[in-house]
Amino acid sequence: MLSDLSLYTLLFLFIAAFGAGLIDAIAGGGGLIQLPALLIGLSDFKTVEVLGTNKSISIFGTTASARLYRKSVKTDPKFLLALVIPALLGSIGGASLASRLPTQYFRPVVLVLLIAVAIYTFNKPELGQIEAMKHSTKHRTLLGISIAAIIGFYDGIFGPGTGSFLVLAMVGLGFAFLSASAIAKVVNVSTNLGAIIVFGLNGVILWQIGLTLAIANVAGAIIGAKLAIRGGSTLVRKVFLVVTVALIIKVALDTFKTF
Repeated sequence: MLSDLSLYTLLFLFIAAFGAGLIDAIAGGGGLIQLPALLIGLSDFKTVEVLGTNKSISIFGTTASARLYRKSVKTDPKFLLALVIPALLGSIGGASLASRLPTQYFRPVVLVLLIAVAIYTFNKPELGQIEAMKHSTKHRTLLGISIAAIIGFYDGIFGPGTGSFLVLAMVGLGFAFLSASAIAKVVNVSTNLGAIIVFGLNGVILWQIGLTLAIANVAGAIIGAKLAIRGGSTLVRKVFLVVTVALIIKVALDTFKTF
């Protein structure tokens, strides 16, 4: 299977996987780079196989960056644990329905949400610069569980902007951008795993290609996480805004093509 790819195509996919890991580790949005590259490089394969392979690559990079964040950014392990299972179950549910629902109708809604996210974040430069929890521990955990389940379902059924929505949701709960990104990575591992379970059971993951490109994705993720930890919430916020604007453009183009 890997031998079916030319050296040029493999190099192209390696660079894309590296860039995706780098960007995703800082503020999410790695799928903006990796998925389109896979659709181009693996054009001879079925779309569902490309989608499944994309998740199999991403989970390794996301796990690597999550581990680095956990070492340097202290977050409540009980809060993280509470979010993991709902995110996993939500993603499994979403991925199971992905082939049955017309996902093109999600695009206009997602587009509006992303524009609102970008405007809100841009107009509040102080947002997420320091941690200022807005709820009691119990209330924050319940909200976090609901958020994880909903975004997990969204990631399984559609996907674009998952990292951005997770980061902003955590900032909304009172976390600084750096901590929010650290939490988002752990939740994202869980949503990726949920999708992989569904895709794997259906036998649509190109494991040889996925595991090979995962090497580049992990390398990018490690560098990205280190840059984010060094640059702090200020850097994460800037990259977050850039990624969100890029997502707006991508989803807008896809929406206009559909309608």
